[in-house]
Amino acid sequence: MIIGTPKEIKDNEYRVGITPGGMRQLAQAGHQVLVETGAGEGSGFSDEEYETSRAKIVSTSAEAWSAQIVVKVKEPQSTEYDFMRPDLTLFTFLHLAADEQLTREMMTRGVTGIAYETVELSNGHLPLLTPMSEVAGRMAIQIGAHYLEKENGGRGKLLGGVPGVRPADVAIIGAGVVGKNAAQMALGMGAHVMVIDIDIDRLRYLNDVRSGRLITLSSNPLNIAETVRRADLLVGGVLIKGAKAPKLVTREMISTMNPGSVVVDVSVDQGGCIETTEPTTHSNPTYLVDGVIHYCVSNIPGAVPRTSTYALSNATLPYVLKLANMGPEAAIKADPSLAKGVNTYKGKITYRAVAEAFGAEEEKLD
Repeated sequence: MIIGTPKEIKDNEYRVGITPGGMRQLAQAGHQVLVETGAGEGSGFSDEEYETSRAKIVSTSAEAWSAQIVVKVKEPQSTEYDFMRPDLTLFTFLHLAADEQLTREMMTRGVTGIAYETVELSNGHLPLLTPMSEVAGRMAIQIGAHYLEKENGGRGKLLGGVPGVRPADVAIIGAGVVGKNAAQMALGMGAHVMVIDIDIDRLRYLNDVRSGRLITLSSNPLNIAETVRRADLLVGGVLIKGAKAPKLVTREMISTMNPGSVVVDVSVDQGGCIETTEPTTHSNPTYLVDGVIHYCVSNIPGAVPRTSTYALSNATLPYVLKLANMGPEAAIKADPSLAKGVNTYKGKITYRAVAEAFGAEEEKLD
């Protein structure tokens, strides 16, 4: 099997789909791997390291995309649409429910699209989304602390305060992987933390393991409104598998926050859980709404590419090996978890939440 890894072209995206170590494992299994020159530089991997791992360095994106299986990090950008074709299996983050244009393009071009974020184990765990959610949750607090500084437009509050001075209030909407990691980071920095979720069992778990400055609240409009009003830093971490995130925080709620407060909506990839969320980039990461700083970068882990690439590749490589060793169709049929990752197949939408997002019919896999 021929596997391709093109260079990521999304704004300031420095991650790469496969590490040199992963390339070596694929080569040892008898597969040919094509790596676009410079694809790993942002994560600290040179072309020479890939060549030593028996990968073939190619000079253009088109050559990397010519493979039977393309392994990426982020969804195809508009300039990459022409590379998609019916005999291609694309394995990457897709977030199609929030991107109708990409969804239509993938259907038109007949590509088999397997989304990292919807590969699902029998227990409901999302093994390929989890590592990036861990990174993004922790980074959300670092980012929020940075923008709370006065010189960056914030209220001028230190997240953890000092003796005799109240710490900052951090509100986290969603107690999943993002929320749990954001809470851990915020508590470690000394903040006062409030976590809201609809799942009482998740809140009970957080309360048991993170007692002290952590307050857990059941999700309802009144609790959300009051918590948002008090927050110096608001983190959105709501996930509905493969679907658009619900807008739980309204514009009116945002207007009650103090000027210079900060919003970091990690769920922006799925449309965002805050009404005032608009996708931004690392080049232009923030904007103001009612005096509140909004940071809504859709590839937050791309800012720490070496950590993120290792974390992602650790999770994805076993699936890449399975796709290559068995062939995509056989692997999808043999592995129910992988089958749940298939979002488009032979011009059809095969994931219910994506189909519902666009009023289309979900097609079952052959």
